[in-house]
Amino acid sequence: QVQLVESGGGLVQAGGSLRLSCAASGRTFSTYHMGWFRQAPGKERELVSHIRWTGGRTYYAYYVDSVKGRFTISRDNAKNTVYLQMNSLKPEDTAVYYCAAAVGATTYDYWGQGTQVTVSS
Repeated sequence: QVQLVESGGGLVQAGGSLRLSCAASGRTFSTYHMGWFRQAPGKERELVSHIRWTGGRTYYAYYVDSVKGRFTISRDNAKNTVYLQMNSLKPEDTAVYYCAAAVGATTYDYWGQGTQVTVSS
């Protein structure tokens, strides 16, 4: 069982920045595929970014088109933590952001509780 705890959400003006953090439990964090999802009111949950382990010490990062160039995903395996640096935030980025982990599989089986990000215009 993997536990995920997000932090770093909040209220920010358009153009501002936030950094989300997600601390994970487990002894093999470096092999977890980690993703950030978001769900805005009335909308389906969508994948924002992921950083997937591809073997050894290499990872592959993906971003949905709407956040490319503004968001950066990273991980610190020594701290069992994945980050989402969000710059140039827009009101349409307002959502609950969820951290998720896929362990030994391609599907995300573990989810955090979510953290609210609100961007005011």
